[in-house]
Amino acid sequence: MIKCYCGSQLDFEICCQPYINGIKKAPTAEALMRSRYSAFATHKADYLIETTHFSTRKHHIKEDILEWAVSNQWIKLLVMKATINSVTFKAFYIDSELQSQIHQEHSIFKLEDGSWYYVDGTFH
Repeated sequence: MIKCYCGSQLDFEICCQPYINGIKKAPTAEALMRSRYSAFATHKADYLIETTHFSTRKHHIKEDILEWAVSNQWIKLLVMKATINSVTFKAFYIDSELQSQIHQEHSIFKLEDGSWYYVDGTFH
């Protein structure tokens, strides 16, 4: 068994994989954010597009998302703060030039028709 990429210490197949595979819906904004990190780590660009709110989806290109996901080695996710509709996190990764990087973001999510969606984020 593989531990989930999101850092939950649960097995991937019972943590984020059911969300990514469309078997279950993420019950919270934090669960969606964690599953989106796992989708980057497993190169699931379709899920990243599908879980982006329709109002901002046009700004996200599947090929670009997939290229960025594949070109980086995803190391760790650290959730710093979560509210009902926002998550502040740090994503640690090694870029294509083998340099350690930290992506820090405050993300906003919206619950619509029973599903959570990523709207946008502010980078720090």
